Amino acid sequence: MFPFQFTKAPDEASALAAAASGARYIAGGTTLVDLMRETVERPAAIVDINALPYRDIDLQATRLRVGSLVRMSELATHQGVRSQFPVIAQALELSASAQIRNMASIGGNLMQRPRCLYFRDVSAACNRRVPGSGCAAIEGRNRTHAILGTSDSCVATHPSDLAVALTALDAVVITRDSSGEHRIPLSDFFRRPGGTPDQEHNLSAGGLIVGIEMPVVPEGRRSGYVKVRDRESFEFALASAAVGLDIAAGKVRAARVAVGGVGTVPWRLPAVEQALVDRTAGPDLWREAASHAADGAKPLSENGFKVELVKRTVERQLATVAGLP
Repeated sequence: MFPFQFTKAPDEASALAAAASGARYIAGGTTLVDLMRETVERPAAIVDINALPYRDIDLQATRLRVGSLVRMSELATHQGVRSQFPVIAQALELSASAQIRNMASIGGNLMQRPRCLYFRDVSAACNRRVPGSGCAAIEGRNRTHAILGTSDSCVATHPSDLAVALTALDAVVITRDSSGEHRIPLSDFFRRPGGTPDQEHNLSAGGLIVGIEMPVVPEGRRSGYVKVRDRESFEFALASAAVGLDIAAGKVRAARVAVGGVGTVPWRLPAVEQALVDRTAGPDLWREAASHAADGAKPLSENGFKVELVKRTVERQLATVAGLP
């Protein structure tokens, strides 16, 4: 780990001022500290923002707002969230160990860096870490990498389970910077790699995530998250699915479907959603709709199995959620 300066921000203005001078924000530190130890990240200064007042979970009749410093475990165990948005609670509980969930913040979870082994190996070519150096994963070991949203510059998957659930729920990221408050739909917050994979999000330089917000909808109440991985504990997804359904009189009135473990960003599936709406619920519909889950996929040498895996994962979760009361 390289030397760095550490300060604590007593208020938002101090945090923004520190960031304007080049400091990096730290809350739980479960990602940043790891990357600093591996010398992937080398900030000259970090500023602790845990004294800032972004710790509320505010559930109203029409919307849920969550402060960015709420810990993953707090949100997962909140009874209102568990009843109105089970997909969020399940995504969080499947994300990491209990110890990490007790430390990691919601804002930090969204800002995770890729888990690509080449990104974390400072001797390997990685355009996210060193723009223009190349992508070793394209011709290398790429079993866990993305099949959707890739480019010639990067094929790393997005690591956050929570972000998949929030994408399905049309969440909005609330940020602040020197120019004021901004609301960014999560679907616009993360950037596909294209030719600039080092630019992972649309948060302004020095911008601070203060919260996330999403509407309360019937599909949120009848929802769930499934994660397929190599082992049951402390492992990232090979494929995952966040599904929310509104079913009445045997017909699907509305559907929300997003997947993880297969995309360079949390991946919404509008073709699957459209195939479900106004159709009679049942196994044939789940299979037909899920057949669109890998539309546009570009598998690599070792991850072609993900094409069928993501279809089966979506089909399984559609059936699971449809069976809920």
